[in-house]
Amino acid sequence: MIGFLIATLLPIPLLIIGTAMGGEIGWAVLVYLTLFTALLDHALPRSWRNQDAAQEFKTGHGLSIALGVAHLFLLVIAVRYLGGPGGAEGWDILPLVLAYGVYFGQVSHPNAHELIHRSGREAVQLGKIVYTSLLFGHHASSHPKIHHIYVATPYDPNSAMPGESFYRFFFRAWIGSFREGWRIERHDLKRAGRPWTAHPYIGYVFGGIGFVGLAWLLADWPGVLVLLAMAGMAQLQILLSDYVQHYGLERGEAPDGKLDPVRPIHSWNSPHRMSSAMMLNASRHSDHHMHPGRIYPGLQIDPKEMPMLPRSLPVMAVVALFPPLWRKIMNPRLLTWQSRF
Repeated sequence: MIGFLIATLLPIPLLIIGTAMGGEIGWAVLVYLTLFTALLDHALPRSWRNQDAAQEFKTGHGLSIALGVAHLFLLVIAVRYLGGPGGAEGWDILPLVLAYGVYFGQVSHPNAHELIHRSGREAVQLGKIVYTSLLFGHHASSHPKIHHIYVATPYDPNSAMPGESFYRFFFRAWIGSFREGWRIERHDLKRAGRPWTAHPYIGYVFGGIGFVGLAWLLADWPGVLVLLAMAGMAQLQILLSDYVQHYGLERGEAPDGKLDPVRPIHSWNSPHRMSSAMMLNASRHSDHHMHPGRIYPGLQIDPKEMPMLPRSLPVMAVVALFPPLWRKIMNPRLLTWQSRF
C-alpha cells in the first residue's frame, strides 16, 4: 500500500502549492505528473508481483474514500483560485489546469471506478458524485451495466474495433455510452416497477448543472471555464484508457447470440510500476474484467495469459493520439493475440 499512498497523495499538496504560487511551480507540477512519471515507469523494474487476492485490504478501501473526498476538495480549490483572484494568474493558469486535468483523469477516475464497483452504498454514491463533478456521471451506469457485460464485442460502445482511430472512437464511445446507459437504467426501472423519477440520469444531469453553477458562484464565468477544461481533460483520458485497454480484442459470438465468456486475453495490460500505483492498478485490466468486485491491491497480472502494452498506459494513450503510429505499434501485437483466440 505504500506505493499507492505515495503515488496518489503526493500530487495533492503539489497541486495546491502550484495553485497558490503559479509560475514555474505550475509547470513543475505538470512535468511531475506526466514526463517524470513516464521516466520512472521506464527506469523502475516492472511490477509482476501478485498479492493474495483473498485479503480484505481495508487500507486500500480507506484510501479510495479519502481520494474521493480529496477530489471534491481539489475541484473547489482549482475553480476558486484558478478562475478567481488569490492564485495563479494569466498564462500561469494553463499548466495548472492541465495538471489538475491529468490528476483527475489518472487518479480521480481510476478511484471513482473503484468506488462504483464496491459493495457499500456510500462508496458507490461517492464514485457517482466524482464522475458527476467531471460532467461524466453516465459512466457510473454505462460502465458496470454495459461495458462489463458486452466488453470486446460490437455491442459495447467503449470497446475499440481493429483499425479504428481514437478520434472516431471518442465520439462513438461518448454518445454510445450515454445512450446505452440511459436505456439500461430505464429498462431496470421498468422491470423493478419503480417510477421514472428514480432514473439515475436525473442526478447525473442536474448534478452536473449543479457543479457548473457552483463554479459560477465560486469564480463567475472564468470558474466555469476552468471546470469545463479540467472535466474535458479528464473525459479525454477516460476514453483514451478505454480505447487503449480494449483495442481490437474481440470475443466470439455463437449462432444463437450467446457471447463467449470474458477471458484474460480480452484486455491490454501494463506492468509499469509508477503509473500502475498512481492509477490504482487500473492497468491490470484483464483481472478486473474477470473479477469486477476485486479491490485494486488484489488485482493479478500474468504476461503468459494477458496481452501486454509495450509502454505504460499513459504513454500509450499519448501514442493513440497519432493513429498511424498507433497502428504501426499495436496492430502486429494484436495479430499475435488474435491467433490465440
